[in-house]
Amino acid sequence: MTNQPYGAYDPYQEPYQAPQQPQGHAGPQGHAEPQGYAGPQGYAEPYADQQYTQQWQGQTWDTRLQPPVAEAPAVPAPAPVAADGYGPATLGGNSRLTAAQRARAEGRSPVIEPGIQPAALTAVLGLLLAGGAALGTYALLVPLVLLQGLTAAGWFRLNGMWPARQGIALGFLGALAADVALLVSDRSPGAILGTLGVWVLLSLVLQLRSHADPDERMYGLTATVVAAALAVMAGGHLAADASAVTVGTVAVAAGIVVRALPSPTPVSVLVALAAAAGAGFALDGPDGALLGAGAALCALIGHRVASYDYPSRFVHFTAGVALPLAAAAPAIWIVPRLTG
Repeated sequence: MTNQPYGAYDPYQEPYQAPQQPQGHAGPQGHAEPQGYAGPQGYAEPYADQQYTQQWQGQTWDTRLQPPVAEAPAVPAPAPVAADGYGPATLGGNSRLTAAQRARAEGRSPVIEPGIQPAALTAVLGLLLAGGAALGTYALLVPLVLLQGLTAAGWFRLNGMWPARQGIALGFLGALAADVALLVSDRSPGAILGTLGVWVLLSLVLQLRSHADPDERMYGLTATVVAAALAVMAGGHLAADASAVTVGTVAVAAGIVVRALPSPTPVSVLVALAAAAGAGFALDGPDGALLGAGAALCALIGHRVASYDYPSRFVHFTAGVALPLAAAAPAIWIVPRLTG
């Protein structure tokens, strides 16, 4: 033992020589020792002729004088929580235990879908994109910038990297740079690819300057590049035709809301695709139905990604809201060109 906070006995020090007193010599804490004390070489009972017991006032290492340590109460196991739900507060250190974390600990699937509230927000944001596209390019920019910010923040949190302000800011700035490049180039899709290439190089340079471990740097680089790619990809709404954006985002809004309704997953996916195709058909006939189905299929992939591996309420209200619309952007740009 290196620390001796209570004056523990050291056998290699000289013994303490107490001054002589008329009725005995000083004890360890300054109490007078009775004259019957025989010293360490004698074995006479030190207090045989005394009618009182010496009272120690200082610290001691004698474990018999220590109060018993009460055992910590066992933390009860958390009660089961239904899927799309969140567990109660725990006593083990974490403020909340999500249903996904409990499912992973119990060996079950950690996939927790965002639910009806994030789906409703996705629908609202999709309708804002549709209305902005109908009004004009600059009206579309307002909900588009919000979508890109939610995409960058949600992706980092989905990967368990929080706080990650530098990476989120880098991805969001890449999306803004892509928007400016699209406006300057008269909405040429090549501006998206050029911006993405520059941002991948910038992310690589920043990660190389990091002092973190190699594995952590690689993980951060991957998350930063993907966040920037998804946020830039959402700018495809700005590159697509205004009518295609209106049809595609309305179809995504209808499909995601239907997907969030309680029903078996295979049935829910089919009904969601049918609802999206129906919404597209109502707006633009057969071509709109095809566009709606294609956009909804990409949106459901984004919805599935936002449901995987320890999703939290923050993930559901960022990535769960934004990823369906961000993933649908390429389909909204490509499908009308494929159908002529």
